[in-house]
Amino acid sequence: MASELLSNVMSPEAEIRSASQRGPAPSSSNLARRLDTLENKTIYLIDNGFGGGSEFMLQLQKWFAKHMPSVTTIARRKTGHVFADDTTDLWDEIKAKGHAVVYGVAS
Repeated sequence: MASELLSNVMSPEAEIRSASQRGPAPSSSNLARRLDTLENKTIYLIDNGFGGGSEFMLQLQKWFAKHMPSVTTIARRKTGHVFADDTTDLWDEIKAKGHAVVYGVAS
C-alpha cells in the first residue's frame, strides 16, 4: 500500500485529486516545486484527525525508516478542526523545517 502511494507521489504523471477540493483542480503552476530527491530531506506526515489517519501515517513512517533511512519523517496531527484550514502553527513549522508534506486522511 505505501509503495503504491509513493509511486503515485513521485510520478510526475500522477493525477491530483482532493475529496475536499472546491472549484477547479489546481494547475501545476499552483503547486510546490517537485523535489528531485527525498534523500536527506525532512518529510512531515500530517494526520488531520479523521479516523485511521494516524495509523496510516505511522505505517508510512515505518516504510520510510526501512526503505529510505536517510529521510527524516515527522508524524504530527494537525491542530484545529478536522475539516477546516484553521492551522497556522504547524504550517509555519513545516515551512521553516520541512522539505515536503504527506497530508492525508484514512477511514
